[in-house]
Amino acid sequence: MASSHEIRCINKSDRTNIHERIVNIGGINQDGTRWKISQRDAISAIEANKWQFFVGQGLNKVDVIIAESAAGYKYLKTKNDTTTSNNLLSLPECP
Repeated sequence: MASSHEIRCINKSDRTNIHERIVNIGGINQDGTRWKISQRDAISAIEANKWQFFVGQGLNKVDVIIAESAAGYKYLKTKNDTTTSNNLLSLPECP
């Protein structure tokens, strides 16, 4: 069974452009240490059922899923929810 991890930050290829792709995702472990992995590694881990990711907590928790562009490029995005903003792309920059 996949372990679940909250994404709290991202790194994008161009932080000022909301349409640029995510390079890394990150969060905080239960012991308080930070983690950060590449989007590619996150996608591989989801596909292998090793990890699953989400954004937010409680009633605002939204799953992160793998999507595919028209060109066949895999990327991470939040599952459709009741907000119009993209929860994942609006996260702060990872250190």
